[in-house]
Amino acid sequence: MDFVEVPVSEDVPSKKCKGKKEKKKEKRAEEAEEKGPESESAETSSSTRPALPPTFSLSEIKNKQRRQLMFMKLKQEKRKQKLELRKKRRKEREALGDKAPPKEVPKTIENQRVYDETTVDPEDEEVAYDEGTDEFSAYFNKLINPKVLITTSDRPRGRTVRFCEQLATVIPNAHVYYRRGLALKRVIPQCISRDFTYLMVINEDRKVPNGMILCHLPDGPTAHFKVSSVRLRKEMKRRGKDPTEHYPEVILNNFTTRLGHSIGRLFAALFPHDPQFQGRQVATFHNQRDFIFFRFHRYIFRNEKKVGIQELGPRFTLKLRSLQKGTFDSKFGEYEWVHKRHEMDSNRRKFHL
Repeated sequence: MDFVEVPVSEDVPSKKCKGKKEKKKEKRAEEAEEKGPESESAETSSSTRPALPPTFSLSEIKNKQRRQLMFMKLKQEKRKQKLELRKKRRKEREALGDKAPPKEVPKTIENQRVYDETTVDPEDEEVAYDEGTDEFSAYFNKLINPKVLITTSDRPRGRTVRFCEQLATVIPNAHVYYRRGLALKRVIPQCISRDFTYLMVINEDRKVPNGMILCHLPDGPTAHFKVSSVRLRKEMKRRGKDPTEHYPEVILNNFTTRLGHSIGRLFAALFPHDPQFQGRQVATFHNQRDFIFFRFHRYIFRNEKKVGIQELGPRFTLKLRSLQKGTFDSKFGEYEWVHKRHEMDSNRRKFHL
């Protein structure tokens, strides 16, 4: 057989010799010719377009460092958008002036609380009658002055001892007594004989204060609180100097129900009647979602218009567990209210104080 040589040009490769990459390039070129110049402008605009949030979930990123980096970038973008919206609304309100619409009130669990039937009006006649005949009427009629005994559980640790000592500097006429295995039923008669109006017991667990029993003497009532988030003065940043011996003002905030009203009067009777305003000290009991936050501040008058506050400490949070009639009696006491977690905490918007 005779073989005929076929010349192959070097410039134009044969179809068989073409690779996959060259085929893809030819397809792209043909598509670009069909679309025309609009496709080129779209490509350039897509390259200069700002990066949008990823369509996929960040949890799909396997690399931990890159996942954290992407998450931080998304948070920064959201913050920028919020700031821009806030500035835009502010400019619109300034431009409209008096015609500006009212500000939107954000929805919170507190302002969406379920209405309680026991919510009281301080000016109601029944409330005034109850206040005139309850256990705290002698204090509010200025017939007695408060005198508080602060004690602890058996063998308290250093943190609990310091907490009691700092409470004694906040509450005037308070005395610290360290129990040594003495039962509360024996302590209460001694307190009554020595004209104490309150017995405060600080309990601890694992060297940390975790409970408070507040017993009003001589007729009760007795309240049991859970204590959490205790911060002593040394643990607080930018705190002021130690408090002075002046009588502080007392602020009771958001105690609206019958139970909350009696708890607020229980706290108010801890402090003397007439505050000494030259001390510029204020003790605040703020109720929010049945958590009672205690803060102790001092006013600072910077000039005639500006007034600042300086926290003195300590700070802690209380949660009411039970309210008992009369003085402390764990076995035969009659309870007015007991916190039942599984029944009462079923609705997040239902509060009792």
